[in-house]
Amino acid sequence: MVHGGTSFTGPVIVDAAVLTELEQLVALAPLHQPPALAALRTTLEVLPQVPSVACFDTAFHTTLPPAAATYAIPAKWRTDLGVRRYGFHGLAHQWAARRAAELTSPSARIVVAHLGAGASLCAVRDGHSLDTTMGFTPTAGMVMATRCGDLDPAVPLWLVQHAGLAVTEIAAMLDHDSGLAGLAGTPDMRAVLAAERSGDERAELAIAVWLHRLRGGIAAMAAALGGLDVLVFSGGIGEHQPELRARTVARLGFLGLQLDPAANHAIRPGWDADLSTRDASARTFVVHAREDLVIADQVRAALTPSDIAQWA
Repeated sequence: MVHGGTSFTGPVIVDAAVLTELEQLVALAPLHQPPALAALRTTLEVLPQVPSVACFDTAFHTTLPPAAATYAIPAKWRTDLGVRRYGFHGLAHQWAARRAAELTSPSARIVVAHLGAGASLCAVRDGHSLDTTMGFTPTAGMVMATRCGDLDPAVPLWLVQHAGLAVTEIAAMLDHDSGLAGLAGTPDMRAVLAAERSGDERAELAIAVWLHRLRGGIAAMAAALGGLDVLVFSGGIGEHQPELRARTVARLGFLGLQLDPAANHAIRPGWDADLSTRDASARTFVVHAREDLVIADQVRAALTPSDIAQWA
């Protein structure tokens, strides 16, 4: 499940009460929550004797310090309505950070760049999320395939007041028609890169904006950690686009990052690897996304021996 709100900070066995509470969170993750809920309902109906466990992308970020989680908004919004930075992609960030710590040091200061159709960054130390780019919803943060990422909050208000757009229309366009799709006309990064190579001006701008936001975000995550020991690329784009990895790191040498071009282009699909030069003071890794392994661990933790015995 993408969104657990403030109630679900770890895996939970799903019953009718849990399902009802999860349905109330649909508005906060309209792209992801409905299909996950549909799968849960079907499983509960077809296999009522088998426990269904929900694992949450927001749970990993419950360790965000108040300074990182709190918005500078009226107190009523924060206390009565629960408006805060929740963060997402937690299952992916948890795996990538765990794997990077195994490859380097348990106390390493790690920035995970989970880059795919959805994209977010996370600052991790000692296995804890200390900052992240997504916020109250998964629309915030980096430029994504169809989502806008960070945006001046006055823009939607202006569109309602001065352009006559409906709130539902704006919400749909920010999630479905923005990002790479809004800048380059396609949400597919491979197509955008191909168009950029052919001299397409829209694609050139899209890549420039994407990289600008990414580099700035990585530097901000490093600041939250007080420095950087490891940068991890993960997700569909992070794992499969060596050109974008190289162009990202090329402007981040002040953080101690330096890529070995041969290693960067020699990545095998599904493998984890160190892409750094020998003298780089901070390491750069590619880590294959394995949310499924984190989910499996959490399911085991949620089920008691009696649950397992009953199911068996």
